[in-house]
Amino acid sequence: MEYRNNNLYVEKVNTNFLSKKIKTPFYCYSLSKLKNNIKEFKKNFYEINPLICFSVKSNNNLNILRIIGRFGLGADVVSKGELLRALKAGINPNKIVFSGVGKTLDEINFALQKKILLINAESENEVRNIESIAKKKNKKVNIGLRLNPNIDAQTLKKISTGRNKDKFGISEKDFIRLLKKYNNSQNLNIKCLSVHIGSQILDYKPYLKMMNVIDGIIKKTNFKFEYIDLGGGMGIEYNKNSKKLNYKKYRLIIKKFLRRHKVKIIFEPGRSIVGNTGILISKVIYLKSSGNKNFVIMDAAMNDFMRPALYGSKHQIVPAKKNRTIIKKIHDFVGPICETTDIFLSMPSYQKIKENDTMAICDVGAYGIVLASNYNLRTKPAEILINKSNIKIISKKENLKKII
Repeated sequence: MEYRNNNLYVEKVNTNFLSKKIKTPFYCYSLSKLKNNIKEFKKNFYEINPLICFSVKSNNNLNILRIIGRFGLGADVVSKGELLRALKAGINPNKIVFSGVGKTLDEINFALQKKILLINAESENEVRNIESIAKKKNKKVNIGLRLNPNIDAQTLKKISTGRNKDKFGISEKDFIRLLKKYNNSQNLNIKCLSVHIGSQILDYKPYLKMMNVIDGIIKKTNFKFEYIDLGGGMGIEYNKNSKKLNYKKYRLIIKKFLRRHKVKIIFEPGRSIVGNTGILISKVIYLKSSGNKNFVIMDAAMNDFMRPALYGSKHQIVPAKKNRTIIKKIHDFVGPICETTDIFLSMPSYQKIKENDTMAICDVGAYGIVLASNYNLRTKPAEILINKSNIKIISKKENLKKII
């Protein structure tokens, strides 16, 4: 995404041109950026040669999953639906891990049937259910145990997953107990220690703490894991001033760990693969002045893009056409939903805007369309993939009559 002669382009396509062809709001992704992100992630961890399982919950568009699969990536899924979608996209079952705290008996059954790489269990009751189902099927199933390392990743509280007060994983004490209890099970093969401490992490130090905890458990138990699943959580730059994750230091920490333990590393990246590939294109419906601020009311709303309302996250909003006239007044970019939380961003000043202007909400490729809903009985937006000058609709805008 870049400006050319003050016009915003996605690859070789002018976003103003796009907004005239396709009904706003809609998601727009760059194929080139997606490919580059995958290549860059692989490059960062080339010496480690990990199994990279894309986090399907971050973006489950079938076309995007097919592209990711063609690059040799696997999938990290958290529901039967995501597993079905990953399989339909052609992702190898032997590269799929099933995570999540609340897998139903039906989901466990289905995962066993599809012979996926691992089911990462998050409680003793879940382990017991997996063993029971495997016993009935006379099978031995590969599982991982998800550790809760009690580490605060210093990210948004609502996306922190590694503290003992979070619902995820098993405490160190229970983890060691379950290893001993189920190590000789006739129907379970404990192959993996899994861990995930949060999302949008921009500092390598929480990862260092995490690796030290894992190292300590292996020393205490002397257990030979085949895989160590380190989850994902690598953050991206949502604004120009944000900190960058030091991948080199993280890589060196893992390399040091691998000198002591011969295991295969699994990663579950989502945001770092797709986050900055997408924008949400919207038009200004109304401008409304109220006291010391201007409300910019757009046709995109919190049902189309939930992150600001749900997490308080901030995404840059840029015009499809730049001008030099700056209005020194607070601008609140809001949607038409009947909720005060339907606000995307507040800016102390902004360029002059007119009704029907096209705007772009940036970095929405992860946790964008997947969190969309029909709240206020609004239709979910279309998704568009740009490949140089080619425009492909990869998900149609919903039909209101069908919803009704």
